[in-house]
Amino acid sequence: MTVGKARARAVIDNMGKHEIAVIGDLMLDQYLWGTVERISPEAPVPVVNINRESSTPGGAANVAGNIFGLGDIPLLIGVVGNDNNAKVLEWLLREKGIATDGLLADNDRPTTVKTRIIAHNQQVVRADRELKKDIPAAIETEALEKIQKHSETLKGVIISDYDKGMVTASLLDKLIDFCLQKNIFIAVDPKDTNFPRYKKVSLITPNHHEAGFAYGTRIVDEKTLLTVGNGLLERLDARSILITRGEKGMALFQRGGEVKLIPTVAKKVFDVTGAGDTVIASFVSAMAAGATLEEATVISNQAAGVVVGEVGTATISREALGEAFELGQAGAHE
Repeated sequence: MTVGKARARAVIDNMGKHEIAVIGDLMLDQYLWGTVERISPEAPVPVVNINRESSTPGGAANVAGNIFGLGDIPLLIGVVGNDNNAKVLEWLLREKGIATDGLLADNDRPTTVKTRIIAHNQQVVRADRELKKDIPAAIETEALEKIQKHSETLKGVIISDYDKGMVTASLLDKLIDFCLQKNIFIAVDPKDTNFPRYKKVSLITPNHHEAGFAYGTRIVDEKTLLTVGNGLLERLDARSILITRGEKGMALFQRGGEVKLIPTVAKKVFDVTGAGDTVIASFVSAMAAGATLEEATVISNQAAGVVVGEVGTATISREALGEAFELGQAGAHE
């Protein structure tokens, strides 16, 4: 499956200035960077000498960062704790230019934080601080009201489900019904727990492990890939399912259409952290810009190929995406 360079440029040029809601689990991604020179005498683990620290918005906030990088306007909605990490996340988002009025505070939970220790450009260990429980009804109502207030301007809604408690069964049902009524493109980056509830959505973007687990058949070859993809499409009555396959690329299943297989374009892979966020953000941004499902797949594949070449949680920009097509990477032609 390919997209002509002229058509790709036309879609990318039209990306931006569209309002896209991102609702889901917010996180703060912390990084401790250092080097390893010895093994600890206390346990068979490396001793990392930390020389710098950094933080970046993660989870649904990273999806919003990708949306913003592509020139669109993210309406970010998610829950945080009433703590210092929430203030850091808010500051980082504001520094990027992303509105933070959709950060909803819950006094009974901490802000989700993932701390990664990186040595010699490789992740050594990750430590998570989180509380997995459903958000209270009041926060769910507030989140839905924010979406409803923007219904006339929204070009898409992304549900970023990391199974941390923001995406409740009740919120899913109400949000999907609302988007169907308003004819708003709704995309889901799924987690196993809620998979049966992603019915009638416009797009689902599981990786091959998640898709196989949800359907009950492990994907080991093209035959099982087709079984799982077509089976989930029918079971969920979705408009489309995009299964990401790592080094094997992507597979697009669409209602009433042929299965489209596309190879990866990544020339180098340093870190897949946040790659799924980039895929769904660039796909929905492309759809808002007038792309077809097939064109959005090729464009999101290009975007993923850019971010996996960087260490840490990365976001795509419209400029970098355009350059990828200009370089003549796979999936584009004159």
